[in-house]
Amino acid sequence: MAYLLGVVLFALAILVSVSLHEAGHMLTAKAFGMKVTRYFVGFGPTLWSFKRGETEYGVKGIPLGGFCKIVGMTPQDDDVDPADEPRAMWRFPVWKRTIVMSAGSITHFALAVIALWIIAISAGLPNPQFPSTEAEIRKEPAVIALSKCVVPENTLRECTTADPASPAAQAQLRDGDRITAINGTPIDDYGQLLTTLRALKPGDTAQIAYVRDGQPATTSTVLAQTQRPPLDDPKGQVAPVAALGVGLVPSTPTRITYGPVGAVGATADFTGDMAVNTYEAMKRIPQKVPALWAAITGEERDIDTPISVVGASRLGGEAVENDAWLLFFMLFVSLNFFIGVFNLLPLLPLDGGHIAIAWFERARSWLYARIGRADPGRVDYLKLMPLTYVVILIGGVFTLLTITADVVNPITLFSR
Repeated sequence: MAYLLGVVLFALAILVSVSLHEAGHMLTAKAFGMKVTRYFVGFGPTLWSFKRGETEYGVKGIPLGGFCKIVGMTPQDDDVDPADEPRAMWRFPVWKRTIVMSAGSITHFALAVIALWIIAISAGLPNPQFPSTEAEIRKEPAVIALSKCVVPENTLRECTTADPASPAAQAQLRDGDRITAINGTPIDDYGQLLTTLRALKPGDTAQIAYVRDGQPATTSTVLAQTQRPPLDDPKGQVAPVAALGVGLVPSTPTRITYGPVGAVGATADFTGDMAVNTYEAMKRIPQKVPALWAAITGEERDIDTPISVVGASRLGGEAVENDAWLLFFMLFVSLNFFIGVFNLLPLLPLDGGHIAIAWFERARSWLYARIGRADPGRVDYLKLMPLTYVVILIGGVFTLLTITADVVNPITLFSR
């Protein structure tokens, strides 16, 4: 029930975001004097509507987004009443049209930034000094966090009664103990702990030297068995290895909570990192298409493959089911930021395509004036329709791939 609630809540959050996106277009258009005739949440048959002034507001039957109708978005719009010609969008200065067309993405960015600021002062943002790479993790002191059990297979899931108990717990080790040696081999960092354990076999007895509250001590335990890939090849073939049943307690906190003022700078820094990560993720999209197809045809789903709204909603459901509300809101932030960036790509029918054409017209008019030639006028959108259809087709196929993968072989962050 909690999972279903999370799915519904996240889908609703996306719907609200997209509706606010369209509201951004509408409000800025109205502010500049453009005529907006319709603003609807959803698509398909109208469930309910009312008219206020010159705009009809309402709700459609298919809750998959929303739209607003601005009169004369292009010079080729053939449904513009002659009386509305002076207020047609294409007649307004390019800077005004740019603001109107970018207002949707700006709304997504605003939602993401506001949510991040709230997270920064409540739950905290990721610590930029926290070890994130494998090399940084292995250099950390071998301060341990006990696991309740040893999961025999190479997976992340909750312990069950069938799983063997953690050997470290059986040896009376505690969270925060720092291991200094195993079977006489000195342990200076977490990487050496892993290497030393891999040199042993499941069932071997390990003599463990450790420090607790500044006092050295020793204990012993029989190592359990789990499955892991080689340390130098995380994607290599898994094999049985010895397990102590411990994790790492990093020397730095994973998150930092800020005050209202300090959260502004931290939010800006995190947003900058998110922009870089979004750019890198978008560059990888073409090469991830084969991985999506492989996931659909039965291979293991690559966690780095793109997800659809369906997949994001499923992850939101998992987050709520596991009481991971911070993850829920971070998913909301990431999705809004990605939609904001994606929508600004200079391709029709995206908002970025309309913005690119508006500035192309402005630059071309400026250039023609400088060389003494007549202004060529507006771009003929009808001539761009074949390219627009290609973009729509590619986008549709990609969306279908991601939705199918998210249904038949979804990415999961928790064991269910």
